[in-house]
Amino acid sequence: MRFYFKQKYTRLLSDTRFSEILTGSAWALSARVLATAIGLVTSIIVARFYGAEVMGIVAVLNSFLMLATLFTVLGTGTSILRLIPEYMVRYSPTAAFRVYRKTQYFVAGVSLVTSALLFLGSGVIADRVFSKPHLQFYFALAALFIFFKSLMDLNTQAIRGVRLIRVFAFMQVLPSLCKLAILIPITIFCFHPDNPVYAMFASIAITALAGVWIMDRAFKQKTSPSDLLHPMPMKEILSISLPMLMTAGMFFFLKEIGVIMLGIYRPEADVGYYSAAGKLATLTAFVYQAVNSMAAPRFAELFHTGKTDELFYVAQKSAKLIFWTTTPILIFLIVLGRPVLSLLYGNDFVAAYWVLVILVAGQFINGACGSTGILMNMTGHQKTLRNIIACAALLCVVLNFIFIPVFGMVGAAASTITGILFWNFAVLFFYKIKFGKTTAYIPFYANPDIS
Repeated sequence: MRFYFKQKYTRLLSDTRFSEILTGSAWALSARVLATAIGLVTSIIVARFYGAEVMGIVAVLNSFLMLATLFTVLGTGTSILRLIPEYMVRYSPTAAFRVYRKTQYFVAGVSLVTSALLFLGSGVIADRVFSKPHLQFYFALAALFIFFKSLMDLNTQAIRGVRLIRVFAFMQVLPSLCKLAILIPITIFCFHPDNPVYAMFASIAITALAGVWIMDRAFKQKTSPSDLLHPMPMKEILSISLPMLMTAGMFFFLKEIGVIMLGIYRPEADVGYYSAAGKLATLTAFVYQAVNSMAAPRFAELFHTGKTDELFYVAQKSAKLIFWTTTPILIFLIVLGRPVLSLLYGNDFVAAYWVLVILVAGQFINGACGSTGILMNMTGHQKTLRNIIACAALLCVVLNFIFIPVFGMVGAAASTITGILFWNFAVLFFYKIKFGKTTAYIPFYANPDIS
């Protein structure tokens, strides 16, 4: 058995078409594992010392920040991931840097205006949207950190674009590490119910500033005065980014609509239970995200150099890697979900077991479908993906309206996963029609191309 796995590993490393993604994925996966572990420790501290209600508040604020950031980054986080490798291959590092810098200034300006507007409207958000006036202070504080969250998201993606594998791995860990490093001492020495909120905001600011510094340093090492220039107007950048914004918005709703609508219909404790189950379910998602984080720039490069066959080879190989690395996690969480929830968060959180099972199963199928969404964005089919995700998000919202009042957390989980599976299967169908191939990996189906 040991010889078999060693042979498989050696074969993967010797595959020149996939070895870069494998090596990068190993770094990204290690970072995701570490970040997830740190996140679990943080959530356990919050659950044990601050309670499910505070955990629910943190989850709602995090969702609020993610939603606001969608409309400040405007899809440029995804488009820059495509444009940086494309411009470096076609033109020069200086041309890529100018596209990045122009995008960064634009995002900074939009986020400052949005922060001011949401700060002024925090009372309306707390009272009219969430029917919880006592959360006004938290929403006002969150609005002030939209600027940092926007820069953090943009620069994390830009680091992927320039293929700084180890640095990207560090950026994956930094927010969770900072949050935990801040939370532990303030819990011990100056306990206050709002400590988890303050720790979350501080970690975002630190990561944002680190990202700005890293990107400036990275491009200074690559650029040259003799580089070929090719200006790209902001209007053209936005023409690529805005469909990706709509897609990212739909992705957000598919992922976070359960938290948001539970926050509207149910007590904060239910949101905390759902959030805990979601954190455990990401133990299957982080593998998928780690592989995609390295595959995305490679997809863009292969597509824009006309290597379609190699593109789908790499995509299917990535799906195979995702499938076999997530299967043990899936089985573990389904079999031992109840004791894990009880051990980590407390006996009350066992109520979220079936939520955990549903979310994990959905993530498992999502991973087996392969890099569906990111491949669409990297190959110029962002408008088609936008339409598919819009339909999936609408389906998810309708199901949440129907199921949450009746089934609570379980209804939210089932609705979310239904939407995710809908868009995955729709994208696979699109690939099959257009290219005659898909990104999915079907276990035990003989495919000599990716053996």
